[in-house]
Amino acid sequence: MTALVIDSVPHGRLTTNDVARLRELFDAEYSAEFGAWDPDQPYGYAPHDHHLIARAGDEIVGHVGWARRTIGVGAAEVMVAGVGGVLISPRARGQRVGARLLIHAAASMTDAGGIEFGYLGCREEVVSFYESCGWRRISAVEHSIDRTGQPTTQPSGPPILTLALGPNPRTWPAGSIDLRGRAW
Repeated sequence: MTALVIDSVPHGRLTTNDVARLRELFDAEYSAEFGAWDPDQPYGYAPHDHHLIARAGDEIVGHVGWARRTIGVGAAEVMVAGVGGVLISPRARGQRVGARLLIHAAASMTDAGGIEFGYLGCREEVVSFYESCGWRRISAVEHSIDRTGQPTTQPSGPPILTLALGPNPRTWPAGSIDLRGRAW
């Protein structure tokens, strides 16, 4: 694979070429199940404010997106960077591209200021990958708006992972989680 470059791109600064290449990456993986990728509401999930894009030459081979949001956790308010759109092209898998993207994503979340935690939900089979990158699994009931726009509650158990950020990271608070919008 050509030398890897990771760019940090605010959503509003994605070029037409970036959007086209990201659409190719996402549609190759998900179009059969979810249809065409839409950068402003990817597969019905919340859009990203920020994109970490791995490039090998002219090809986009990986992506991590995140968006800032204050959520409720028990009685606490928590500023998170909700993470989604974590995808590596088949030709770049097994080369630690995902781990490198997550390192860059954590740095960009920290640099953005005021974000206490990275936050994501995932499939059980990728939990160990996120844990190997420093993310911590938590267990809580999660309230959100589903991909069709309806309120939904996910019982405790499916994977939710957090990444404490900042120079003096705090412990994730106890209680049920209200995402106050769609998941990422």
